Amino acid sequence: MAGPTGRGNSLGAALNDLLRAQVTPRHRLSTYHAKHWHAQLSQLTGTHRGYEALESAGLDVRPDTLFKWLSDPEYNVRRSYRDLIHTAYENVAIVPAEPLPDTVKNGQFEISGKVKTGNDERERGTRRAAPLRIDGRRGDWSDIEELWLAGDLRDDDFEDRFIDDVIVADIGEGTDGWEFSGDSYAVELR
Repeated sequence: MAGPTGRGNSLGAALNDLLRAQVTPRHRLSTYHAKHWHAQLSQLTGTHRGYEALESAGLDVRPDTLFKWLSDPEYNVRRSYRDLIHTAYENVAIVPAEPLPDTVKNGQFEISGKVKTGNDERERGTRRAAPLRIDGRRGDWSDIEELWLAGDLRDDDFEDRFIDDVIVADIGEGTDGWEFSGDSYAVELR
């Protein structure tokens, strides 16, 4: 296999593995785990990005007020301000996913593993059967990309959407739909 390759115990897992090697998924920064408003505020005010997030969330207090809050974790801060601090903290803690690149959406996919359509079931990507080749350009990637950007593209969802929106768009329904019931898949992007 010459191009980027994803591997997994299902078609969806292999597709997700391939995609994560190409672009950054939505994720939470490991250093952002504070629960208390004071710890969150302290962390936010330690960076320029944190101050920008506080401003974007709508926190508008005088510098002396901010100093009072930072110097006393027991200070009685109104609930509405604590909510703004929490919102700013979450906005900084979550890194958005990169959009799907054209190299993926317009790519040629070679799928190796157990593939079944109707009565035809075979292990693809072997000497006996070539990989299943799919032209990604023909597919509708909008649902897949929406789930990806939201951080909700689970393996089973990716597999279902890829079958319905990419495989069927390229080569049709097959004899009786497409099944990928194996336990080891490789997907190469060309």
